[in-house]
Amino acid sequence: MEKWTLLDSKYIIQRPWATLRVDKLQLPNGNIKDEYYVLEYPTWVNMIGITAENQVLFVTQYRHGSGKIMTELPAGVVEEGEDPEDAARRELLEETGYAFDSIEKIAELYANPATSGNITHTYVLQGGKKVQEQELDNSEDIDVVLMSIEEAKTFLFENKIGQALHSSALFYAFKHLGML
Repeated sequence: MEKWTLLDSKYIIQRPWATLRVDKLQLPNGNIKDEYYVLEYPTWVNMIGITAENQVLFVTQYRHGSGKIMTELPAGVVEEGEDPEDAARRELLEETGYAFDSIEKIAELYANPATSGNITHTYVLQGGKKVQEQELDNSEDIDVVLMSIEEAKTFLFENKIGQALHSSALFYAFKHLGML
């Protein structure tokens, strides 16, 4: 298997949440693909936060792309130059008000490697305690939801988490913690 050769690349739009480029590529068999569209996103973090009382933190928020209110894991963007582990702790604190004793990376996932190259770092954090109120951005409207481990597993297994990266993150977490 060989990588494709990049012959040309140009941006169609460059915005903080919508960056699209078109690449011209040569495939290993010699064929030329004149237009291959790639979406660029920042690096993301997904967190499975488990409180000191052994509850899993979820957030409920409206997701305009799907037009639905969804219950998901806390997640967010890694800022330029920020360590993903620091971003995970920061995002959890901002979205939920919880701080955690321990953190462990359990997975690195791509949302769709065919059309985007950003990576999502997935962490399990344990020993969470509420230390402050939420500090939400002006575009965020987030409710915090606590579930027992069994409730979270049922929620996952009944396909009630519509965000694919969050479902896979929970599977990784439950396997990693010996809870499957």
